[in-house]
Order: sequence, then C-alpha cells, then structure tokens
Amino acid sequence: MALSSSISPCYSCKLFSNPSLSHLKAKGKEMATLNRTHPFSLLQLQRSPFLNSKWERAELKFGIRAAVTSEEYLLDGAIENSQLPRGDSWSVHKFGGTCVGTSERIRNVANVIVQDQSERKLVVVSAMSKVTDMMYDLIQKARSRDDSYLTALDAVLEKHKLTAIDLLDGDELASFLSRLHHDINNLKAMLRAIYIAGHATESFSDFVAGHGELWSAQLLSSVVRMNGVESKWMDTREVLIVNPTSSNQVDPDYLKSGERLEKWYSKNPSMTIIATGFIASTPQNIPTTLKRDGSDFSAAIMGALFKARQVTIWTDVDGVYSADPRKVSEAVILKTLSYQEAWEMSYFGANVLHPRTIVPVMQYDIPIVIKNIFNLAAPGTMICRSTDNEYEDGQRSVFPVKGFATIDNLALVNVEGTGMTGVPGTASDIFAAVKDVGANVIMISQASSEHSVCFAVPEKEVKAVADVLESRFGQALSAGRLSQISVIPNCSILAAVGQRMASTPGVCATFFSALAKANINIRAIAQGCSEYNVTVVVKREHCVRALRAVHSTFYLSRTTIAVGIIGPGLIGGTLLDQLNDQTAILKEKFNIDLRVMGIIGIDSMILSGSGIDLSRWKELLSQNGEMPDLNKFVQHVGENHFIPNSVLVDCTADSHIASQYYDWLHRGIHVVTPNKKANSGPLDQYLKMRALQRQSYTHYFYEATVGAGLPIISTLRGLLETGDKILRIEGIFSGTLSYIFNNFMGTKAFSQVVKEAKEAGYTEPDPRDDLAGTDVARKVIILARESGLELQLSDIPVQSLVPEPLRATASAEDFLLQLPQFDLELSKQRQEAEDAGEVLRYVGAVDVVNGKGTVELRRYNKEHPFAQLSGSDNIIAFTTERYCKQPLIVRGPGAGAEVTAGGIFSDILRLASYLGAPS
Repeated sequence: MALSSSISPCYSCKLFSNPSLSHLKAKGKEMATLNRTHPFSLLQLQRSPFLNSKWERAELKFGIRAAVTSEEYLLDGAIENSQLPRGDSWSVHKFGGTCVGTSERIRNVANVIVQDQSERKLVVVSAMSKVTDMMYDLIQKARSRDDSYLTALDAVLEKHKLTAIDLLDGDELASFLSRLHHDINNLKAMLRAIYIAGHATESFSDFVAGHGELWSAQLLSSVVRMNGVESKWMDTREVLIVNPTSSNQVDPDYLKSGERLEKWYSKNPSMTIIATGFIASTPQNIPTTLKRDGSDFSAAIMGALFKARQVTIWTDVDGVYSADPRKVSEAVILKTLSYQEAWEMSYFGANVLHPRTIVPVMQYDIPIVIKNIFNLAAPGTMICRSTDNEYEDGQRSVFPVKGFATIDNLALVNVEGTGMTGVPGTASDIFAAVKDVGANVIMISQASSEHSVCFAVPEKEVKAVADVLESRFGQALSAGRLSQISVIPNCSILAAVGQRMASTPGVCATFFSALAKANINIRAIAQGCSEYNVTVVVKREHCVRALRAVHSTFYLSRTTIAVGIIGPGLIGGTLLDQLNDQTAILKEKFNIDLRVMGIIGIDSMILSGSGIDLSRWKELLSQNGEMPDLNKFVQHVGENHFIPNSVLVDCTADSHIASQYYDWLHRGIHVVTPNKKANSGPLDQYLKMRALQRQSYTHYFYEATVGAGLPIISTLRGLLETGDKILRIEGIFSGTLSYIFNNFMGTKAFSQVVKEAKEAGYTEPDPRDDLAGTDVARKVIILARESGLELQLSDIPVQSLVPEPLRATASAEDFLLQLPQFDLELSKQRQEAEDAGEVLRYVGAVDVVNGKGTVELRRYNKEHPFAQLSGSDNIIAFTTERYCKQPLIVRGPGAGAEVTAGGIFSDILRLASYLGAPS
C-alpha cells in the first residue's frame, strides 16, 4: 500500500490491480460487439498488417475504404450533439524530439505556435531529444538490478530542471518544478519495485517511458502562455483509448476516444491545446504507448477526432525526399504525395511517416504536411488524396515514379519443388510456420508455375525461419516433393513507388533497364496489382548503386558517371581540359554529371572519392599523386557504390592496357578509347570482346580509333543497321600522311616535307611510326571487322614508305639525316603522276566483296575527291549498294589532339545518353 500510495492515483494503481472476472467478461462482450463494426477490426484480425506479409498488406488496402466509411459513421454519430467545436477551425501540429531538444528549440516551437493564424490549434509534442531512450535505459538498469538507475534518474531530473529554469519564471516555473519532483518520486518508487522484482511488465515500462512527453508538453504549454496565448496541456492518457493487438501495435478506439475528448474539453476549453504524443490508455485505463513513432500516430488520431483542416508534422528535414539523401545526394524534395504513395514509401523504409499514421486522416481527406522546424521557408511535402491531374509548379507531373526506398539487412528464403505445383495450402503452411517463429515477412514472390515461393525476412530472423521450415517440411524434403529450402543472405530490397505508375506504360521496362545498365543482378521481383510499387531484391553491396541508377534514370537527378582517365598525355590532357570547360554546362543544361574519379599516367596516379578538380588536375597529379597501380585505379573508379555508372577512358596506344578491356567490360565498366590495339589485335580476342558487349548492357565506344573526331564508325554502323550492303571502303586515314602528300609537290623533296611535318607536330616523335603504314593498316582492320570480315593484321599487305636500309636506324634523328639519300624514287613517282595529271595519295582500302584489304601509295586524277584535300584532312569513301554510283564521302580533320579528344568526349556523351540522359 505504501508503494501504490506514492504513485499517481489515476494510473499507477491500475498497474497493480487485476480487473474482476465479471468486468473482463463485460469488456469482452463489449469489444466483440464493437469489433463487428469497428473500422480497424480488419487490422485486429490480421494482427500486424504492416509488419507481416505483403499479402496481408494487400488485404488491408482492399478493405481500407470500407473501413474508413464505417468509422466515419461511428465517429459522426458520436459527435452529432457535441459541444466540442470540430472542423477546419482546428489545425494540428506535431513536434518531434529534435524540435524540442533544447530550451532554445522549445522557444522556437512556441513561436511557431503563436504565429500560426489558425483559429484553434492542437499541438502534439514528443519527449525532448534522447529522453525516451533515457527512460528505457532506466527500466533496463532497474530490471538488471543496477543501482546506477538512481544516478540516471537524477540526470533526467537535472535535464528537465535546467531546461525549465532557462525557459520559465515565477508561478509557471514553480508549478512545473513541483509536478516534476512529484513525478520523479513516483518513478523512483516504480523503479524500486522493478529493481526488487528483477522484472518489468509492459505496463510498467510504458508508464515509465511516457513521462518524457508529459514534461515536454507541460514545458511547452507554459512557454506558450508566457508568450501571451492562453493554453491548456492535455495528458492524452485521459483521452486516447487503444486496444493492444501485438507487442508492437495498437488499434485506436475512436468511439471511446471521442467520448473522452468531449469530457476532457468540457472541463478544459481552450483555443490552444498542447497534447502529449506517444502515450495513451487501454480500455481498462492502464497506461500504454502507441509504440515507436507513436507521436506521429497521435497527431493523426487527433486530427481525425477534431476533423482538423491540416496536420503538420514538424521535423528536421525539408520534406520527403525522392530517395534517401545520404545515399543519393541529388535526391529532391517531393512537393506532394498521395496517401498511398506515402504509405508505400514508409513501409519500404523511407523516412516519411509510420504507415499507420496515414490511416486516421484518410477518412476526412485531412492533408499531412511535413515541414522543417529549422527551415521555415521550405514549403515541405504535402500528403493528401491524389487527383487524376497531378500538378507541381503549375505543370503536370512528368514522373510516374515519385520516389525510391530501400530496406537493408535482409535474406531471401526460397522454397521450391515440383510437389508444390497444384497442391492447395502449401503457401499457407509455409507462412503459418514463419508466423510461429514470429518472423516478419517483408516481401513475397511466387512464380506462376507454383514451382517455388521465395520471400524476404530480416537477416537476424532467417535462421529461425529456415530451421522451422526444414522441421515442418522434413517429410516432404525426404520424399522429394520439395527439392530444397535455401537461404540467400546479404540482400536488400529496392522499391519504386508512384501512383501514376498504374497508368503509364513502360515504367517497369525503364526500371529494369536502368538496373541492367548499372550491371545489377535482380534476385526476386514483386509488384502488386495496384501498381503503386515495383519491388526487387538485389545484393546488399549493390543496393546503393542500384538506387542511384534508377533514381537517375527517372530524371529525378542527373545522370552521373564516374570517369577514369588513363594516359594524361597530349590527347588525354586535352580531353581533361575539355571536360573542365564543359562540365558545368552539361550539369545545368543536359543533366549530365561527369565526375573524373581518377587519372593515371606512367609515373603518377591520383584518385578522388567525389571528383577531381579539373581546373588543377596537372598540379594535383604532380603534387599529390601516388605510385600508379592500374588494378587499384580500376577498382576505385569501377566499384564506386555511390555512382551507378563508370567508364574508363584509355587515351594511350598501349597494347597491354587494351588487353584489359574484356575484363573491365565483364565487370560492368564501360570503355571509351582511341586506342586501336584492341580492335586490330588478335581476332579471337576481338570476337570474344564484341560477343560480351552484345550480351550485356556494358558499352564499348571507339569512334576515335579510325577518324579521330570524324563519324566513321557510326556512319558505317548506320549503313549496316539500315540494311545497306558495304562493297568497298577506301580512304586517306592518316592525318600525317595526308599532310605530307598534300605538300609533296613542285620541287620539294620528300625528306624535306617529312621534316616540316615533324616540326609542325603532325608526326609521331619518330616519323617512321607514321611512314611504316601500320597505323593505317590497323584502321583498315577495324573497318574490315566492322563490315563483317574476320581479318588479321597479318592479312593486310602494307606498302611501307620507310626505306629498307633505314628501318633499323638507331634514332629518329639519324633517320631524318639519312632520309634525303632516298628521295629520288619518290620524286620520280611524283613526276610520273604529275605528267599524267594525277597526284600521289597514301590510302587504305577494304574490299568487302572479295574479303581483303590493302594499304598502299596510289595515284588519283586531280578531279578525284582524294586529290582535293588540304592540310591534314582525312577522307573516307563508302561504296555500298545504295551509294554505288556516287560513294558516300566523310571528310574533315583526322589528326590533332583537339579533334581526337573531341571524338572521345562525344563517345562519353553518347554513353550518357544510353544511360538515361536526355537525348
């Protein structure tokens, strides 16, 4: 008796008393009658519709409209003769723990309340930040017979005492401190009882845990009054009646809660009410809670009871994001969400609201607005009933998918066997077994053949699930009716949510295509017939990359590509400078975000986690570079989980690097290059690489291998893809040799022209690399293979312009010194050509009809297009069945760092368009 007398008489005594048997019978009869018409009887029957299978969630959605209608009837009937004003004059606000975490923040909240122009206001408030955790810690310490619970309770007292002293004065301070000390004394007695028993019932725990809300509501109400606004505070345990349905869920009794609200308001009429969130009472008046996130639920219930104009949930973010901003930095604030969209996103882990928060307000079409207490200017997100015409900023929304959410730390359980096909009750038996171990089924997927059923459960529960299934179906496994019960660990769920998905064709195709392009393998798929969400299971390590890929594809953010530059020499360096000049424009106008995550050269390498500052890349590479390690470089660029797409740009002419392409493509890394070695190398390696490219969504672009910045490869592919037949390809493919023979005229010696070309920067450091014709032969091989010929480099006869005696000369300087000795032969050929009205041109040709190629010096009439060139221009002629009489000509600069880098840049942008950027 001494113990109970020291505790609040209204609630604490209920924790120690047992209702009589007759009272329980009467209550049972009353509840049975109520549950036949109660709008949430469906929820009670299902136990935990939001935390059990998606099948049960679907049943809930199917019945929600009918439930809402019947509930509205009950509530309206109860308040028909009400003295409590209800309707649009009321606005409901809910402030979370971070909003009232300090005395300064409580003042800010009070200012928001005072400045709200609503005629009447009801404010639901959580405990101060961390206080609820402190209260549960008290219970745990007392239960464990840890004497430090007393010290911890003193810390709770001190926190609220100091806050009150900072906020209040006079009678308000004295009144609050008196109630605070009274509550602390009651808690000491309660915790002492728990300490002695070494056990705490759920009712004990709920009683202790709810005190944080009592104190924050009293504090806030006092501060509001001190600001000149009359205010009453409400202990919602006196008003809200809930029926516990499981360890983590309760169902509100709206009829009784409405009656109690009438009674409370008749004694405490006020235009501003500060109510406690999170806490309530059972029908037996025993204190309980609305469980975690219960304050939001409290606000929604109050909004329904008052038929409020709006419920505003104040938090520390600007609204609901299209994806978790910690995983997708480009996530945007959604201005509107339908009730169903918010429901789906919250179920799949988005930081929106608890799913049940939405149910109470739906019946009266009361909008919920999510706003940021620390950024009052932000408009926030409105959750309301959707309309057929959904507008944002005056424009119809173009996004069928509103947002994306993920759930991590899951495992898939797969039950399969031919004995399941056509056997009624198999699925029921499976999920009955899962229910017996209390596991939470997040998602279910079943093939139409009924051969297998797979479902996702939290990883911490999967062992218990697997054990019970193997035990329950042991005989079926032994008999072969079931072939296996397997567990796939380390999984995550990715869900796309949007109400307009139901009326927009191709959403699933776009969703799955985005995942495929990001090289994401899907383990399981589920979609409800409502089409509000599409859910997939992926490997946990791929979850963030998958999220960013789909988010980017649906134009909620930029198409972001991680870029690695190999070879920052003349061409690579020019490309880096072009990227630096254009990056901001690409972001702003084309929604393309190219981030150079690494640069590697012969002597140095630099890596970045967010993108290298390209205005300083030379400085950073020389000052902050590390020893080059190609494997580390590739791993850093290609396996960046925060950027879904990656491309390696090989700006070298290195055959070893070209040999790595197959491995990179196989790992899902795109490749862009001007390096000719891969496509003109061993035929078997080339065919293997192209086969991989065709079988996957990984792209390999090499336009610059043949014509620098000229569209040679794309033109050839366009002809072939439209059904044209290639007969012959002939061209001047070397800008160096084009320059040399365009200037080899009059009385100039060949050696003199070569020397001038080197001095002008048109040749390789050793001019023999150009004059040997090997580079042209590689381009001929590339075009031949693109045309369908399976030729090796050794199959191409090449006329070298390097005199035989000089091919082994020690240095380029020695070669140039000795070259004049061999001018006579080429001067003679030039003269013979001029006498015939012709010019000399060094050309490569692919004879597709006869399956061969050549590289040689030829003579052309001065009227021929090949004779019309100037400078270092290239020219390529395509003779096809369509372009038979007059070949298709592509002409333009075919050499130089600027045009080659431009060709590579063009391929990178083409890759971006393939990955989802606007075309």
